[in-house]
Parts: sequence; C-alpha cells; structure tokens
Amino acid sequence: MKKNPVLVTGTAGFIGFHLARRLLAEGYTVTGVDNVNDYYDPELKYARLRELGVTEEAIAGLRQGALTQTQNDQLAFFKTDLENRQQLGEIFEQAHPRLVVHLAAQAGVRYSVDNPYAYLNSNIVGFMNILENCRRHKVEHLVFASSSSVYGGNEKLPYSVHHNVDHPLSFYAATKKANELMAHAYSHLYNLPVTGLRFFTVYGPWGRPDMALFIFTRKILAGESIDIFNYGDMRRDFTFIDDIVEGVLRVLGKPPQGNPDWDGKNPDPADSRSPYRLFNIGNNRPVDLLYFIQLIERALGRSAKKRLLPLQPGDVRETYADVEELKVWSGFAPVTTIEEGVKRFIGWYRDYYKV
Repeated sequence: MKKNPVLVTGTAGFIGFHLARRLLAEGYTVTGVDNVNDYYDPELKYARLRELGVTEEAIAGLRQGALTQTQNDQLAFFKTDLENRQQLGEIFEQAHPRLVVHLAAQAGVRYSVDNPYAYLNSNIVGFMNILENCRRHKVEHLVFASSSSVYGGNEKLPYSVHHNVDHPLSFYAATKKANELMAHAYSHLYNLPVTGLRFFTVYGPWGRPDMALFIFTRKILAGESIDIFNYGDMRRDFTFIDDIVEGVLRVLGKPPQGNPDWDGKNPDPADSRSPYRLFNIGNNRPVDLLYFIQLIERALGRSAKKRLLPLQPGDVRETYADVEELKVWSGFAPVTTIEEGVKRFIGWYRDYYKV
C-alpha cells in the first residue's frame, strides 16, 4: 500500500487512536477528526491525543473550542462534529485524503435505547457527509466500521457475512445496518470502493470506559459489585485491539473491485457487482462471560462481588465471528488469546490510573 494521505475519523476514540498511532509509526500522513464528546471521560480522549503527539498547548486550544490543530507535517487533527457538513467539507478540501477510515460513531447498544437521536445524528447524518465527501474528492478506498450487533435476532452461529441481517435488536444496530446499505448505494452509483468491517467486542489498552472489561476492572478494584446480565449466561467473541488494527490495515490496502459473478437472483450480502465488500473481524473464539471475569480477577488478584441480572434490552446472548472471508481476502485473522489480552489491558489500566 502506497503511503497515501489517510483521513481517520474518531481519532480520539479507542480504535481510531490505535489505528492512527500505527499509521503514523509506518510513515503515513494522517488527518484525524473527532468531536471529543463527553459520552465517556474526555480526559481519556485527550490523553490519547497526547500519545499521538498533540501538544499541551494544542489541547488547551481544543478545550476552548478551537476547530483545528496541525501538529507537524505528518499529523493534523480537527475537532468537529461529522454532522457539520461545511466544516467536514473544508477538512476534505485541506487534507486531500486518498484513503478514508471512518470509525467515528455514537457507540453503545444500551445507550441507544434512551438516546436514539444521538445515533441518528452521528451514525446516519454523519456517515452521509462522509460518503458525499468521499464521492466528491474521488477517494480511492473508504473503510468504515460496522458492528457485530447487525446480526441481531439471527441465532445461526458462527455469524457469517453471508447471513441475512434484517432483524436488528437495538437502534444502534439499525444505524450500522443502515450504514452498510448507504455505503453500497454510493459504491454502486459512483463506483466508490467501500469496505465495511463488522467489529466483534473490541478490547485492550486505552479502551472505552463504558465497555465490560473497563467497568469490571474499575469496580473490582473499588470493592463494588459488578452487574452480570442474563445471569452470566453470555458469550462474547472478544477481539484484541492490535488484531483489529492489523485487519483494518490489511483491508485498507486492498480495495474491492466488484464481483462480476454476483447473482442478483441469488444475492449474496457479502459482496456485489459494485466495488463493495463486508468482512467480520472477530477472534473466532467465543468466551464465556464468567470465565472472562475469572481472568480479570486473576490478573487483579482480587475477587469480584457479582450481581446477577436478566438480559438487557438490545443485548444478545452470544456473538461468534466467522472470519473465513477475511482470511481469504487479506491473509489475516486475529490471533491474540483472551488470556493474553486481558493481562495486557490490566497492565495498562494499573499504569494509567496508578492503582
């Protein structure tokens, strides 16, 4: 893959930060976009930006509402909402990205039950603005984050990109399914190469405080009880952040060309005659929630106080990724074990929070 200018949305977020750091380390020119909202602690987001090389002076300006801070010849960061059509268009005009990785979104299944308009604005309107700018600026490849949540009511495991995903169980999942449909329409109409990646429960250092690993770690250390939904009868295909980043980079360097053998009479949702593909990125090894908690307890050297609760609205009992298509296309599949991944997260958490 040529060292083309890359625009990464959600750069202050968990996955976007790790991807931007890897791109910078490999010599790419990166334009980062993030609104640094308060869905979770903005201080963690600013700390990630510091790791990317954003100075304290620049961060002070961003706190005061500055739109942009250009750090050096390799990195430029813009603080703005994706719904702001004018500002996003100006960013594309200035950055001239050849490749775009769209990771920014309002995240969280449970939060979407109470705050659906946040998802409409960020995940639908924001993504529309990304698509339009990719079209106008003739971007060579758009890679965007979808989610394992799109599988919704599907109970056929492992989840395959060839499966139907027409039964979302949360509005968050519905917006991600909508993103896939919108992306295909633009790919078809404008010959825009687009790849959607369905991430499965991403975890690791610098992770999101609203995710189970972060919450459990914090509460166990504080001596507080942890909520265990569906009475512990849950399994998740936890995927370590380094594997996610590697998968994104492998896919980014291989834009889809369109499948001339795609059959409209027997349509396969995984690809198209248009330059459009979908892939799962998951560890392909579902983990029992109670075993996951045992690993956290072991790494912390403390026992958890457990509060067993029923399944929450929008949740599914199990996720399990079939990654065969990703392996064939990119030559890569996640490899980090849950035991190693949890240990690495706990090490980062103790170091970052000094506990």
